[in-house]
Amino acid sequence: MSDRYGYERNHGICGDLIYEEKNILDTAVNFIESNLHNDIGLRDVANHAGYSYFHMTRVFTAVLGESVGSYINKRRLYEASRSLIYSKQKIIDIAIDSGFESSEAFSRAFKNIFHVSPTVYRKNGLNLVVKTKRKLEQEHISHITQNISVTPQIIETEDIVIAGIRGTTTLYNNSLPKLWSQYMKMCRIHNMNTIGYSICESHNASYLENDDVRFSVMIGSPIEAFSTVPKSFEKKTLSKGKYAVFTHTGSLQNLVLSYDYIYGVWAMSSKFQLDNRESHEIYDGQVREYTDADNYVLIYIPIK
Repeated sequence: MSDRYGYERNHGICGDLIYEEKNILDTAVNFIESNLHNDIGLRDVANHAGYSYFHMTRVFTAVLGESVGSYINKRRLYEASRSLIYSKQKIIDIAIDSGFESSEAFSRAFKNIFHVSPTVYRKNGLNLVVKTKRKLEQEHISHITQNISVTPQIIETEDIVIAGIRGTTTLYNNSLPKLWSQYMKMCRIHNMNTIGYSICESHNASYLENDDVRFSVMIGSPIEAFSTVPKSFEKKTLSKGKYAVFTHTGSLQNLVLSYDYIYGVWAMSSKFQLDNRESHEIYDGQVREYTDADNYVLIYIPIK
């Protein structure tokens, strides 16, 4: 049985579709460890793992609770801390080996993590472990049990032509509420009351130096929803393919928690392999307020 979106109701179909899992996180971490003393960043890690910057950042942040750059920096500083204790290298040499251009820059970064200078650390003979895996907070547990379907439905869609407006945002600085407000205002002007799509155009993503990723987003509705498409609207074809579909309920401010679960828990244990096609969201009914507890969203994650 399927509903109006082609959303399969048969919960048994997930077990019939099995794919060989490629552990993106293991691949990324192994690459980092093998190149810890080389000049690498998110771009290099993503290219090696065969994923887009967008997917790489999503998975890495969801699982480890920090960006690729932050993780690399902490690993280098931890290795530097071992050199301070177990070698007689000069601090400036350890700094350069760790990718820092000066002992001053190295000292500032080291103190930020270990709360003492490299000199004091070596003198005291300390040996600390930098924790990079964040604790699963209560808000995540509550969200998983109440606001997201932990087992997705697997569906296949045909091409869908969307008409709407486009804007830009980043993973860590969400500007979508303003874009949604603009779109809803335009819908009211044209007497529209229809299903809303939000398409993450990750193929247009650009890497930022702070390990954030900027990408464009298309917000709109299926072309058949319009009697006449407003001239100010752009058109886009949402590619057909296979998707894992999750439901999110409640405030849209907590969508990030749903994505944390999808990329940080489900994707790491699922037998399905992520695809680099664009993910999107479908909003069932009109979104009245960004924080409305009755919001209902379908999250489409592309898989192979």
